[in-house]
Amino acid sequence: MLACFSLVVRKGESWRSDRLVLNKEVLSLKVIDCFVPPLNEVGEDFVKRVRLQIEKSGRGRWTADLTNELFRFALESVCNVLYGSRLGLMQDFIDSEAQKFIDAVTLMFHTTSPMLYIPPSMLCRINSKTWRDHVHAWDVIFRHADKCIQNIYRQLRLDRENTKAYTGILASLLVQDKLPIDDIKSNVTEMMAGGVDTTSITLQWAMFELARTPVVQEQLRAEIFAARQAAQGDMLKMLKAIRLLKAAIKETLRLHPVAVTLQRYTTQEIILQDYFIPAKTLVQVGIYAMGRDPKFFTKPELFDPARWLKMDSTYFRGLGFGFGPRQCLGRRIAELEMQLFLIHMLENFKIETKRGVDVGTQFDLILIPDKPIYLTLRALDSQP
Repeated sequence: MLACFSLVVRKGESWRSDRLVLNKEVLSLKVIDCFVPPLNEVGEDFVKRVRLQIEKSGRGRWTADLTNELFRFALESVCNVLYGSRLGLMQDFIDSEAQKFIDAVTLMFHTTSPMLYIPPSMLCRINSKTWRDHVHAWDVIFRHADKCIQNIYRQLRLDRENTKAYTGILASLLVQDKLPIDDIKSNVTEMMAGGVDTTSITLQWAMFELARTPVVQEQLRAEIFAARQAAQGDMLKMLKAIRLLKAAIKETLRLHPVAVTLQRYTTQEIILQDYFIPAKTLVQVGIYAMGRDPKFFTKPELFDPARWLKMDSTYFRGLGFGFGPRQCLGRRIAELEMQLFLIHMLENFKIETKRGVDVGTQFDLILIPDKPIYLTLRALDSQP
């Protein structure tokens, strides 16, 4: 899901040693608690932004295609965790430097799609506009990373006594000094790039499905209210209690996976019934097709988060983040980001959409809705 390209193409001991260091900083259960405060902060600001839009409408509700809003939320969230700094994307006015960064991320995604069909080496050789734009976008993105690194070093020099405070993944990796700085910068930057469209699109699908299934929406809301009360302000404790909400995210990724396939090379020859697969063969699993296969999921067309709580085993059922040593590096960040977002949205708003609206899927580097999804948000405290 959140592809980290340099780690995907590399292999051998070099890849393994780097990955072990990164795993401790982004996948370890001991460190992910540190991600909650920065992600929660952005989620709370998004609620304030929605309330402001409802107030501006003068109708007690806000109806919109939230694609751009969710993109901004996802970028603000992942940057706050990775770089330990905010871009100010939850405000109407955006700083010019932050806007350049946003535009570069958007351009990077847009210019990546053609490279799936035309070899990048060819685009480079003919110096095509797509290639020039792509390189320019990455230059801007990495300049932003350089600036963040410089700011972190400056803060560390000025505040050496407060080194125990968590200031983001980038700062933590720099302080440990276990990876070359170029490797740190590339991996953190790529996690940022992979963690924007993918998370924002999944949240858009999740809200759409919840709007179409008000019963499920109310079940999730009841679970959240109960967990909030039992946790007594302890967000970490609350997160452990929202089993159905976590299942709703899995169900969303089953119906609307961001990736088309999951790819792996076999390490040894495999014999399956009438099939012989030689070693070192590239094998692809169709995630979208598997998620809708009735052999694996009863009534696969239904949005039913509770199915994940009833299964004897979910092993190899949910592959949205991959699996094994090469599973998505940003998995924990994405999961927490989506969980906290849905907690805040369901605690504060009723999510609605027009009845009978059907939205399909199209491929544009990732799987996205084939038309705008319009959602209506109503504040719960203003409901009759």
